[in-house]
Amino acid sequence: MKSRRMFFPRKSKFEIGPIRQDALADCVAIHGKAFHRGWDENEFSDLLSDASVLSFAAFSPNTGHVVGFILSRRALDEAEILTLAVDARARGAGIGYALLQKQIEGLSMQGVTNVFLEVDERNKAALALYARAGFLNVGKRVGYYPSQGSLPASALVLRRRSGKGVG
Repeated sequence: MKSRRMFFPRKSKFEIGPIRQDALADCVAIHGKAFHRGWDENEFSDLLSDASVLSFAAFSPNTGHVVGFILSRRALDEAEILTLAVDARARGAGIGYALLQKQIEGLSMQGVTNVFLEVDERNKAALALYARAGFLNVGKRVGYYPSQGSLPASALVLRRRSGKGVG
């Protein structure tokens, strides 16, 4: 059965808010399709209960279901984006960028001056998104991501920094 693409006009009014416990099943499903090893509900629940973790989800204006989410962990004035995923049927509507901007704004309000993340060097869409948001390549982890049927992929380490928070 072919899945239908959700339609979100470029200026859609999807709602962004904290990830709720009742949204974990949506997050697990999206994460499982987006990454080699998706996280389960316990992993999401543990992260959401950690005071150093900041999370946001984008909710569909039509169904209220999660169509994308982002989580990061803060330590002093630095943070690492742990994951960012958008449902494949909702990509291209600006959801990933909106989530990233909301996360950066939230981290800045917490005094974060450096945000790091790791991304598969072959993920051109993610690299374009992070470049648009001002992230720069500061390192590489060779063979970091497992890959079925091929050599492990390298991760690029990206950073966005600002003297007055990252907003």
